[in-house]
Amino acid sequence: MIPLLAGVRVWLATGYTDMRKGFPSLALQVQEILHRDPLGGHLFCFRGRRGNLLKVVWHDGQGACLFTNYVHSYYSSFSFS
Repeated sequence: MIPLLAGVRVWLATGYTDMRKGFPSLALQVQEILHRDPLGGHLFCFRGRRGNLLKVVWHDGQGACLFTNYVHSYYSSFSFS
């Protein structure tokens, strides 16, 4: 659980992100593409090409955090004939 303060925003990066990137590369992407400060305390979310991996960049005021989570789909596809 991430303790979020009042006024913290969650930014979702559209498109695909190379999931081999670490905090420095993702923070640079936040600065160049989103034009935001990655050390400002907001959450920045990135997803991989397949959509099954999510990375969240967050700076809590003391240090940088990079959270990674595999997203599993609970929906199954049905084919109708």
